[in-house]
Amino acid sequence: MGNHKDVNKLTAAGLLISLGIIYGDIGTSPLYVFKAIIGDRIITSDLILGGLSCIIWTLTLQTTIKYVIITLQADNKGEGGIFSLYSLVKRKAKWLIIPAMIGGAALLADGIMTPAVTVSSAIEGLGIIYHDLPTVPIVILIITFLFGIQQFGTSFIGKAFGPIMWLWFTMIAVLGGVYIAHFPEIMKAVNPYYAYHILTTNPEAFLIIGAVFLCTTGAEALYSDLGHCGRSNIRVSWVYVKLCLILNYMGQGVWLLQLQGRKLGDINPFFHIMPDWFLLYGILIATVAAAVASQALISGSFTLISEAVRLNLWPKVKINYPSNSKGQLYVPSMNWVLFIGCILVVLIFRKSENMEAAYGLSITVAMLMTTILVSIFLMRKKVPMYAIVIFLTIYGVIELTFLAGNAAKILHGGWFTLILGISLFSIMWAWFNGRRIRNRYMRFVDIEKFYPIISKISEDESIPKYASQLVYLTSANFNSEIESSIMYSMIQKHPKRADVYWLLHVDVTDEPYTMEYRVQQLIDKKLIRIDFKLGFRVEQRVNVLFRKVVEELVKNGEIDITSKYTSLKEHKIAGDFRFVVIEKVLSTSSSLHFIERATMIYYGILKTFSVPEEKGFGLDLSFVAVEKVPLIVDLPTDFYLKRLV
Repeated sequence: MGNHKDVNKLTAAGLLISLGIIYGDIGTSPLYVFKAIIGDRIITSDLILGGLSCIIWTLTLQTTIKYVIITLQADNKGEGGIFSLYSLVKRKAKWLIIPAMIGGAALLADGIMTPAVTVSSAIEGLGIIYHDLPTVPIVILIITFLFGIQQFGTSFIGKAFGPIMWLWFTMIAVLGGVYIAHFPEIMKAVNPYYAYHILTTNPEAFLIIGAVFLCTTGAEALYSDLGHCGRSNIRVSWVYVKLCLILNYMGQGVWLLQLQGRKLGDINPFFHIMPDWFLLYGILIATVAAAVASQALISGSFTLISEAVRLNLWPKVKINYPSNSKGQLYVPSMNWVLFIGCILVVLIFRKSENMEAAYGLSITVAMLMTTILVSIFLMRKKVPMYAIVIFLTIYGVIELTFLAGNAAKILHGGWFTLILGISLFSIMWAWFNGRRIRNRYMRFVDIEKFYPIISKISEDESIPKYASQLVYLTSANFNSEIESSIMYSMIQKHPKRADVYWLLHVDVTDEPYTMEYRVQQLIDKKLIRIDFKLGFRVEQRVNVLFRKVVEELVKNGEIDITSKYTSLKEHKIAGDFRFVVIEKVLSTSSSLHFIERATMIYYGILKTFSVPEEKGFGLDLSFVAVEKVPLIVDLPTDFYLKRLV
């Protein structure tokens, strides 16, 4: 845990890392926000000042106060993100799983939209220089490259993220500052009156607020990447980032004031505030910044999925660790889901202005779910109830307003995000509830009743020895009970003689990096139970962890794993280990109502695509036996069977 404490220290390196990792999404929003606010409306002073005021106060209320000041307090042993937050509060109420799943699904949907929007917005700047240049193939090429390199690890790229994003933020600040120097009156947009005025007088206020929301879409990343950067580094670096963003938005506002009475058309004010000689360099820097933003979202999606798997909210999937860098992981299945999703977005919408209609809806939902969970967290921290009510009311109203504004986009592209989010949520819902339904029908028995039988089987030479050390994975939470299916496998199905029987149980804790275990000798040196307590961010490599524990037990003289075969014993050779994984199959049952039956069908489909239990727990497949055991759901007794003579 020392590393996680160190990350909270304020350092120059930490500030640079924060710039590279956290601000890619929110930092590239000037590429498209003002263009989305203007849309096809006639440019007026009220629209520019009102839109600018809305941006400034959205960044202040939503990003600075809610996330940087309040939400970063929800520190789960140095880690952040919606699943870390859920782990902190889930004991308060079972229903909190719903906002956690909705928020997680929305963030994954955002991970599909962001690369397409940001890269398209950057590349479209080339249209100013090369008017008939087809941008879609270039965007697809860049996105393909981004997803293609994930399997090799991106730590080597990550080292350059900080300096690149520092260059980006400095560039946009200077570009905006030049225009502000020519027309400093633009700074009056800081007055919230202009935001109030446009939202109360403009008939298209909801559409405008939906576009304004795009300026804060990356705010969730500030909390999600808490573990990588630390609270102090995020808070200090945000001061610089926010200043650069506001300077650029104001510069765009000054440039737009020259076009009053006209429509914007295909013009992007972001690129037009650049001097002609700098345009090509600016587009190149914007493209690299867009790639950094996309990379951050892709990596964040991998982390989100790995947490969801540990919390049993997502099917077990293959997770690779391509480098030794902290938090560096690669989820092949999710990588290609995100890739296909991004390509579909580009092919369906083709231009960034069309994508903007689909963008923002999912992240609004994620922010609303975070507000709910943070409110519960504040209750847990004994914050006065009036303060929690104020927080919930203010941000509930703000985010519901943003949601309404984004809901207006549904017919113009928001439908894609909606379908995407619902599909991802349905996977989480079906997997979580499918396991819950299955576990409801698992039968547990008192293990103490079987102690004499287990001891006798172990010594019964009339039964062929199955393994020297026989290991079962159990989901029983207490050492006094065991699944009836394990006892059936050990004693009845095919009596399995072994020198020592092991029961392994993995308990996922609410903290991210817990690595603890407890050993209990149920039958002295004959039946041993090991309980692992692993954090929700710890890879469940049971094979490696078990070996480590056995080594310590042997070293301490608590167990002897020497083979009892005469020819091997005299040479003190260790006996063989064999794992038995019981796969519990739920048979079709009339006792399940329609929704549960449909859930189990969906769960069964997802299970065919998931990694098998033995692989999910990192077991050595050459020493694993998988046994399928049906769960008997119905025991019908209300019938009469007639015997024929």
